Amino acid sequence: MKNKSLLLSLFLSLAFWSRGELKIASALGDNMVLQRNTEVRIWGKASPGASVSVKADWNKSKVQTVCNDRGEWLVKIKTTNAGGPYSIQVASGKESLKISNILLGEVWLCSGQSNMEMTLSGFSDQPIRNANDILLDADNDQIRLFTLKKNSIAKPQDTCNGKWFVSNAQSAAQFSAVAYLYAKQLQRKLNVPVGLICTSWGGSRIEAWMSESMMAAYPNALAETTQPKANPNQRATYLYNGMINPLLNCVFRGAIWYQGESNIVNYKDYAALMSGMISGWRKDFGFGDFPFYFVQIAPYWYNNSKANGCALQRDEQYKASLNIPNTGMASAIDLGEEFCIHPSDKETVAKRLSYWALSETYGFKGIAFKNPVYKSIEIKDTMAIVSFDNVLNGLNTFGRDNDNFEIAGADKVFYPAKAKITGRQVRVWSPMVKTPVAVRYAFCNFPQGKGYIYNTAGLPLLSFRTDEW
Repeated sequence: MKNKSLLLSLFLSLAFWSRGELKIASALGDNMVLQRNTEVRIWGKASPGASVSVKADWNKSKVQTVCNDRGEWLVKIKTTNAGGPYSIQVASGKESLKISNILLGEVWLCSGQSNMEMTLSGFSDQPIRNANDILLDADNDQIRLFTLKKNSIAKPQDTCNGKWFVSNAQSAAQFSAVAYLYAKQLQRKLNVPVGLICTSWGGSRIEAWMSESMMAAYPNALAETTQPKANPNQRATYLYNGMINPLLNCVFRGAIWYQGESNIVNYKDYAALMSGMISGWRKDFGFGDFPFYFVQIAPYWYNNSKANGCALQRDEQYKASLNIPNTGMASAIDLGEEFCIHPSDKETVAKRLSYWALSETYGFKGIAFKNPVYKSIEIKDTMAIVSFDNVLNGLNTFGRDNDNFEIAGADKVFYPAKAKITGRQVRVWSPMVKTPVAVRYAFCNFPQGKGYIYNTAGLPLLSFRTDEW
């Protein structure tokens, strides 16, 4: 019996050592993209007190460090211009690990709820428009894709489940449609590798993506999202712990965000929550106020609610875009589907996000990226004359009627209105309103009209109201 015990102990010991104690972080791996022309972090675990050396073959230099008392190690390595493939060699004692097929390029973090999570394969009975043609063109080793496995958990984690893939029809089909199409635009224009890290969960609330310290400033929201009945994807801090915290050593160019549908119930808090989350992420990732571009949620039926929560949420998102530095908002006002919360046209959304990045982050000139927005209202007799910003060479419906306007008098009753574009302004009136006071445009859950207004670059006018009723 004693001999059997000794043999078992020897076997377990050999099995342990064959696995090795040296580990590289789960967010790193073969086929990854590292942010070019900066200082990136390579990290992992080994034995406490062990020496670890890291060598990247784009600069030939070796960096050494010593593990802390928890066995954690981290080194910083300067990256060069876009290129590759490269490799990184990590060694500690007799152990050695290698990361291969690495590219240097542009890296973006992609997060949110189901409209970010939705893959090019679509959801059940909910397709992505032109998906097959998109996948036909998906073979591109200059685009690399990493998706975190969903993880809702009470305590901050330092590891995650995921794997880097080279873009092809199979890998792209299982990746976020918005994120992939965004990368496609950037890679084509920048002509450098693009890497995407997607961490998203359908139905999630913004509170779930915030840390405990971030949520401390919002006790009312915290109370609501920590109830036992809260869903795993809506518990405050839980997705931050499981799906953001493991990435905090990553270095990237910026982030894109598509979320907000689940926060319509507390839309009044959303702009503040968004500000808290973005500033918190920027602080925790620790490399400055990186660009943060997000999608204004699309119109949707929302059980035909008369509360217009969708329009009010869109309004809060617009306010956030004005008040948070280095952010930009892409509108999906004209892409919504009345009875499907997941619009099939993800390509237009991705392009509108890319216009922000190419213009504001990468400095390309001549690309319009700002939506026309309400500026002011003037009343002349029975007519309301509405003026706008970001109209470029004027406004247009591209052949459709102006049928998304409403107008009201002092009684606060809104009626469908006639509207006529006159250059950079719109004249609005109704025979039911003799003395106009307020105008609304597409300010409801789902506008029934199809006459959306655009500037001459084809960017849609944001929904708006001139009242505060």
